[in-house]
Amino acid sequence: MKIQISKFGNLLVSRPEGREAFLSARAYILDKGEKEFVLDFTGVDVLTPSWIDEFVSNLKKEFSQVEVSYKNIDNPSVSESLKWVGK
Repeated sequence: MKIQISKFGNLLVSRPEGREAFLSARAYILDKGEKEFVLDFTGVDVLTPSWIDEFVSNLKKEFSQVEVSYKNIDNPSVSESLKWVGK
């Protein structure tokens, strides 16, 4: 399943916003049999480690059997935030 991260905004900066985005995304993940989540960062201008940590940590906790991968991470803000949190 592809998750378009820019649907949550183009400035993703706080831990509470990351948690709220996760809860919103979770409401649309109806098939518990998903094999992979592809997080697509097209259109994201600013991403912080706290936002992505909150989103991905909860995603992995709730759907531990599903692999998480990343697409369109060439924006330095995105790539460095992903490195910082070890995702």
